[in-house]
Amino acid sequence: MAKTSPVKVLEHLYISPPVPNSSPPQTGSSLPLTFFDIPWLFFSPSQPLFFYEYPHPTNYFTSTALPNLKRSLSLTLQLYYPFAGNLNLPSEPGKPHLVCSQADNNKVLLTVAESAGDFNHLSGNRPRDVNEFYQLVPELLPPYLSADEERLLPLLAVQITVFPSSGFCIGLAYHQVVADERTFNNFIKTWASFCSFGDSYPIKSLPSFDRKVIVDAYGLEEILLKEWWQRRFTKKTVFGTEANDGYYLSNMVRTTFVVGSKDMERIKMFIVEECNVKNESLPEHLSAYILTCAFIWVCLVKTQEGLNNEKYGREDPNYLGFIAGGITRLDFPVPTTYFGNCVGFGRAMARRNGLAGEDGLVAAAKAIGSTVKRLDKAILEGAEKWISDWKVLFRSEIHVMLAGSPKVDLYETDFGLGRPKKIEDISIDSTGAISLAESRDVKGGIEVGLVLPKPQMDAFSSFFNEGLKALPLP
Repeated sequence: MAKTSPVKVLEHLYISPPVPNSSPPQTGSSLPLTFFDIPWLFFSPSQPLFFYEYPHPTNYFTSTALPNLKRSLSLTLQLYYPFAGNLNLPSEPGKPHLVCSQADNNKVLLTVAESAGDFNHLSGNRPRDVNEFYQLVPELLPPYLSADEERLLPLLAVQITVFPSSGFCIGLAYHQVVADERTFNNFIKTWASFCSFGDSYPIKSLPSFDRKVIVDAYGLEEILLKEWWQRRFTKKTVFGTEANDGYYLSNMVRTTFVVGSKDMERIKMFIVEECNVKNESLPEHLSAYILTCAFIWVCLVKTQEGLNNEKYGREDPNYLGFIAGGITRLDFPVPTTYFGNCVGFGRAMARRNGLAGEDGLVAAAKAIGSTVKRLDKAILEGAEKWISDWKVLFRSEIHVMLAGSPKVDLYETDFGLGRPKKIEDISIDSTGAISLAESRDVKGGIEVGLVLPKPQMDAFSSFFNEGLKALPLP
């Protein structure tokens, strides 16, 4: 295990929205959870890290850039105020909900720190020990009892870590019950805009907090809440956390792979040629996302097979789970500025022998494509099983779970100091997911973030590189 570099805490403080003499109109002191939010009660917090180059010493950063980051975060929390709020966790039969009042507990913990670590190493793509990143991730405050004896859980924490004369990292931890990646992207882009252009920056579209736009025609809220209470009673409410221990993480490395647009075209050529030769129908939706996911899925299966091919049944079903945007798929209108979760869950299935065979890419693409087609037609079909269907994916040795979306342009998050050099999703360490994001440097490409034990990562890297080389040339 690599030795972690020391991090010195410079400051702990709370950031609150400005004094509310000109606050935007709010819908009330609380926001109910919809059936889109409830499944995320079972997920551990999201932990994105944004690395920015900054070739100045610490004292220059703390006297110039840092005050602006603090001020602009406060302004952003005025608009996206639930992030400064709490999750209320009442006893049964009370419903969990967001508490967003302007009281003293409406605040976000901000930690400012200095690291002696290697900025360029941490913000690279090559294999890095996962333990090197944890000092950059803020700790969310634990649940506490309010003056009214309500059990409240803070929703967001932020840490800004400066690497002297190299760069800085903005780390966030937020409970995903408050926002999907689309909402988070709107939040952090607003923060970046205020930081870049000042207090008077005109926000083109304010977040919408109208929960009435989410139509629960199938009684999903009651079904999913019932499962929440059942699992909470048995203390099995957060998937994946049991894996986040020192032994499990002792030999894990984090690596980023990039699938470029030319690679995707070659993957598509291979699939089309194989289908034509065997007179088979083409998979649905041979999009960049599906092509990339199919290739990664096959490489992972081959990695598992190469290390222990007798452990897995040849006819066993293998699942690949992913998030599907709901706004464009629902049969009722939801504004793109809607604050909260509005995503569905997709789970593709293919037999292991098909994925590991010579036509593995075809099998993977067909499985994912048909699932996307089903979601396009009826994203809420089977939604009552979202929680139970996804539980089997967490920290599974054979199943695959995807996090993030290349459609969310997080690399355009510019605080007035340039685009991020690198973005990492630390939460995949505990969930076992694979992170996907748009490539920073390869136009049309997709970054694939992966955390595996070192021997498995070496094997996966070999299958990835050799697999790309074996594809037909255009």
